[in-house]
Amino acid sequence: MAKKALSIRPRSHPAADARPRAGKLDRGPRGRARAAGQGSVAWPATLLKGRPRQRDELCWAQRTAAPTQLWLVIVDASASTRRYQALSKAKGLLAELFDQAYRARARLALLTASGREPRWQRHGLKASAALQPWLAELGAGGGTPLLEALQQARQWLTQRQRRYPNEVQHCLILTDGRLKAWPALEALPCSSLLVDMESAPVRLGRARQMALELGAQYQHLEQFNLR
Repeated sequence: MAKKALSIRPRSHPAADARPRAGKLDRGPRGRARAAGQGSVAWPATLLKGRPRQRDELCWAQRTAAPTQLWLVIVDASASTRRYQALSKAKGLLAELFDQAYRARARLALLTASGREPRWQRHGLKASAALQPWLAELGAGGGTPLLEALQQARQWLTQRQRRYPNEVQHCLILTDGRLKAWPALEALPCSSLLVDMESAPVRLGRARQMALELGAQYQHLEQFNLR
């Protein structure tokens, strides 16, 4: 299913499993739970100290917010993806991804690679129904500026990480890998998945090699059960 495309997990970090604990300060967003004085009562923690007799003896559940997610989607829309309806098939996956992004309140960035140079279609805005008409009109043609798109994406993600250090970033790359040659590729600065759109009877398999060099997970479009 298309949900597999969204199950990209960032590389583990030694502190990745650490749970937030109440701070030592009495005030601030990470202050002690008992200092909150509002919200829902943490009854297990409260009762472990004995039966409360006054409000000051209550422990309060610490309110936590899930980190914002950003999904960067790079779509190879060059002329080769028009063959055997490769791009048309990929649109089904993109439609489901956009729908999941909307329900997850994630932010989306879209970068298309076709013609002479890549084009940004969206820069980290919240997913919305307005994406569906754009997807319906997306067509294939021209050259394959995919390498330039990857370079732009790398720079943009790095700059955004400095601005939003708590944002969880994922990258989805859709391409048929139909490039004659390319220099050594540098991994993207976030967890990535490359979806191979190559649909010709005789396949070159270059997208798999590209995923390996990018340090990205690899799946072929045919592995997704698209409606």
